[in-house]
Amino acid sequence: MILWMMAASLASSPDLGIAAGRCRTPETGPAFLVDVTGLKDRAGRLKLELYPANDADFLADDNILISAGKPFARVEASTPQDGPVQLCIRAPHAGRYALSLLHDRNSDRRFQLSTDGIGFSNNPKLGWSKPGADRVAVDVGDAPRRIAIVMNYRHGLGMRPEKTPN
Repeated sequence: MILWMMAASLASSPDLGIAAGRCRTPETGPAFLVDVTGLKDRAGRLKLELYPANDADFLADDNILISAGKPFARVEASTPQDGPVQLCIRAPHAGRYALSLLHDRNSDRRFQLSTDGIGFSNNPKLGWSKPGADRVAVDVGDAPRRIAIVMNYRHGLGMRPEKTPN
């Protein structure tokens, strides 16, 4: 099983990092504009998270990151019923970060391997362990940067993009 999505040393609060993650209109500072492709359907919610781009902190518990003063931000939104899907997440400053995106199809705020989708910046091919931070690290300067994340869902024993995505 994908243990890297299920292990956490402290209980996470859904509100942690949200205020810091929301983009403001018009955004002029460091931020990622994420075009989401490959959704299996338009059910549920999307959760985009920003982490430090190192293996020790990538996908670490948000409580630990915030209490240690490390970068962490979260944006949650209902999956739009139609049209292009774009999310915006602010970065605390210009630098290198790792992004993860969850398609929580039943809105239960938990990753369900059998139904939910996952994607990462740089769109690495997924296996049974989390991708290394170096494979998903992306740089942002002092202005928003547009990137694309392709969603992956369980198919047999692996995770891969849908053949006919929405």
